[in-house]
Formats: sequence, C-alpha cells, structure tokens
Amino acid sequence: MTRLRVRANGRLVAALALSTVALTSLTACGAKEEAAPAAADGVKSSAAASVADFGTMRDLVAAAEKEGALNAIALPPDWANYGEIIKTFEAKYKVKVKVETPDAASADEINAIKSRKGQDRAPDVVDLGIPFDRSGAADNLFAPYKVVAYDKIPASQKDADARWYNDYGGYISIGCDASRVKACPTTFADLLKPEYKGKVALNGNPNKSGSAFGGVYAAALANGGSFSDIQPGIDFFGKLKKSGNFIPVESTPATVEKGETPISIDWDYLNASYADEFKSKGVDWKVSVPTDGVYAQYYSQAINKDAPHPAAARLWMEFLYSAEGQNLFLAGNARPVLLPAMTTDGTADKALVAKLPEVQGAPEFPESADLDKVKAALTQNWDKAVS
Repeated sequence: MTRLRVRANGRLVAALALSTVALTSLTACGAKEEAAPAAADGVKSSAAASVADFGTMRDLVAAAEKEGALNAIALPPDWANYGEIIKTFEAKYKVKVKVETPDAASADEINAIKSRKGQDRAPDVVDLGIPFDRSGAADNLFAPYKVVAYDKIPASQKDADARWYNDYGGYISIGCDASRVKACPTTFADLLKPEYKGKVALNGNPNKSGSAFGGVYAAALANGGSFSDIQPGIDFFGKLKKSGNFIPVESTPATVEKGETPISIDWDYLNASYADEFKSKGVDWKVSVPTDGVYAQYYSQAINKDAPHPAAARLWMEFLYSAEGQNLFLAGNARPVLLPAMTTDGTADKALVAKLPEVQGAPEFPESADLDKVKAALTQNWDKAVS
C-alpha cells in the first residue's frame, strides 16, 4: 500500500506526519516476555517454516488460539475488503486481530518492525507494496514461511526463500466523477488537457506509498519509460503540476465523496470500490485502465521474524492464501494472486470475477534491480519535480 478509510489511499501518511519517531514513542514500553511456544518436534513457532513444523493445520490453529492475538498494521477496513477478511478470520478462529495505525504507509510498516523489535506490540505481519517487500527481505526482517498454497503462486510473484509473496493486487486506473467532470479522461495523455485543471490527484507520495509509486510507474510506461526508467513518469507529473492540473491533495474516500479529487489515479480495485460505495451519494464514479500506461502491482504479505505471536502470524497467512481468503479479496474488487489456479480448479467466485475491470494482456513485473534503480530516481527527483 494511503489508507485513511481506504488505507489513506495508497498508504501514504506524509500528511498525517507519521514517522519512525512517532512509531517508536507508541511502543517504548511493553517488552516481549514469553518465549515463542513450541510447535511440533520441539521446533519453535517462530522458526516454523510450514504447517508441517506444527504437525497438522489443527495443531497450528491450536497454537495460534493459545496466543490469542495477532498484531497487524496498515489494514483499513475498506482496503481490498480487509474489514470483512478480519471479521471472518476472528469468527473462524479464537484470535483477536489488533490493527494499529490503519492509515500507515508501507515505509512505516518497515519502520515499525525495526523500531519495535523485542516489543510485545510489534507487528506480527505486514502487507507491503513494492519495493518495500524486497528491501525488508534484504534487511533480514522477515521469517521464511511457505503457506500450503505456496507452490501455486507464480515464481515472478514470490521470494525464492519464501520471505514474502504477493497476495492481491490490481492495475493502475483513472477514476473520475462523471457528475463533476464533463468528459472523463481514459489515458495519461488525456490528463494533460486544460479542462482538467485543478482536478487530478494521486493518493500520496510515491516515495512512501506503494499505490502512488505505481501511478508514477504507469505514467512512465505511458511516456516512453520502462521498468528501469521511471524518469518520464516523474517528468509527466512535473508537467501536470506546472499546468495546474495536478493538485497536492491526496485522494482518499473522503476527498472523493466531497468532490475534492474528481480525478484520481489509483488501483482499479479501490476506484471500483468508490463506484459502489458512493453511488447512492450522487457520485457517478467511472473507472478505466489507461491503455497507454498498463501497469499491475500486487501487495505482498510477510511475517515479522520477531513476531510476538508467531503461530497466529502463520495462521493468518494460511487463511489469506486459502480459497476462502482469496475470494474475500476478490469481493473487494482486488485480483487475488491465486486467481489463475482457482479458475482452473473451480474455487474462484465466478460472479465476482465478472465484476473486475477489463484489461488486455497478462501483467508484467519489474525485477529487483529495476526497482532499486527507479526508487533511487524517485528519491532524488520527485520532490523537486512537483514542489
């Protein structure tokens, strides 16, 4: 992923001034006192690499319910249907999910793991946009764990050492309030038109927000860039800012409902949820995937290697990657990573699949080296381009 009700739209919290210092101050006390419970054959839950290390799924459930809690962060209820996902998990298992700072960004999740190490309020699990999953793994923050469905996840969408793997995602799209905009844009090129002055918004700062990062990446692809060259996307938003079309307001459900961000570049599943949510309030929200900048991104799940509730963390992962969990993401208009496999075996909800915005072709993903390069370019050039 901000996630203000929907993860402050792209998990950007710059506007909320959430920082490492703030996260640290929230958890300065409460050191973890109990050792991780043992799984099967004397293996600690914190070292379990699969269900087999617990014995059976029933044994994993028992270990997780003994812990009784799961610490999560950056999971707002309206983001990809997380509200229903959490309620279903809690109803299924005797584990209470505690979600702190639902509007946090991916960068703040990483900071929380680092700053809260050894604390009983440290995150057990994180939900991250690229490139934060890669950087977290490189910093040795995550526990290797293979869910039962691990082998069904495409190789391009998981870490070879099972420290993170994609879960759900979508395509960058353009959402537009047709009740306020006479002719809605459907491409990045359209966004430069003068009639969109003061109307175009991103959902955060791409240096902190996974979805805003995706928006700039898509703009780069639409303007001659590539997975290794994001500069054309930065330049594009510089032009939008100079023309007055791009506004500094971060799009959130609240700004969409109030008409403050009548055109929002965001994931298709979030824009699609706005169309459903605000229809009764007079918002005629249209969604299109721009044909000149097709870019898909999936969010990843990972387990904190020092999780206070290691068994609950692993049970949470198993639930998310079960057919039930994947269909719950689908109910939130997101595309679950196991959708191809579920379509083949017949476990995907066909009615929900039919609601997804149409996209041509299969998604492609950048390599880690590409991400390192474009992240450096964003850090160096974004602020001066749009300031």
